[in-house]
Amino acid sequence: MSDPGILYVIATPIGNLADITLRALDTIKNVKVLLAEDTRVTKRLLSHYGIQAHLESLHDFNESKKISALIGQLHSGIDIGLVSDAGTPLISDPGYKLVSAAQNEHIQVRSIPGASAVVAALSVAGIPTDRFIFEGFLPKKTTERQMRLQALQYEARSMIFYEAPQRVELTIHACIEAFGETRNAALLRELTKQYEQHLSGELRQIKQSLHDHPEKIRGEYVLVVDGDDSPESTEFLESARLLLIDLQKHMSHKDAVEIVVKHTGLRRNQLYSLGLENTPNK
Repeated sequence: MSDPGILYVIATPIGNLADITLRALDTIKNVKVLLAEDTRVTKRLLSHYGIQAHLESLHDFNESKKISALIGQLHSGIDIGLVSDAGTPLISDPGYKLVSAAQNEHIQVRSIPGASAVVAALSVAGIPTDRFIFEGFLPKKTTERQMRLQALQYEARSMIFYEAPQRVELTIHACIEAFGETRNAALLRELTKQYEQHLSGELRQIKQSLHDHPEKIRGEYVLVVDGDDSPESTEFLESARLLLIDLQKHMSHKDAVEIVVKHTGLRRNQLYSLGLENTPNK
């Protein structure tokens, strides 16, 4: 019986086709099957480097249906590569279900690292980089978008969002409502491409720039927003910490966390980031 194949998660350029590693090119050449979010996009990359590959689509609408067959191929010894349209797969792109299924089947999953819009944007945004969170795309519906941002009101870490051109002004406006118009931020579009553009400063300044130059609103955006380091934020989080400690004297840790989440608006991952979810019972 042959050894199982390997699933390679391969990062590809986010714009500039030269931003691909030699290892990524070599892996793409050698896998038996290359899964692509949009085969038309990936064909352009392959054509640029003169690579022939057996392409199959894997996107949000067919991933669940294809997992069983793909796992079967991997078990039979076939190596499979996974790419997205741009950047590192699974980061706001398909592939999580397949990777999770492969891990559950004890099939090797290897990362072929490379470009990532998240890291590229943060590295040049001029916003603190020591601690950050990635929120991906915000909800399209106004109420849901406002609720998501409101939950981040006291977030101390830098925040990174993806946004489409048709919603970027709405998102900046929603951020102003949630964080205040003087919060520092950076809005980057078309990273690594010919017309790459950076806007930085207070949210109100970025909003004004978009308003003044609507003809430049195009392409994909990454928004980096500074975290909240105000005294009010520190006091709020300290109150949440003390509340959790007090509640744990009378109930389980899980129930205490649920109450803190409900009454403060903080999310579980925020409690975890602050060390609150690991606060032991006293």
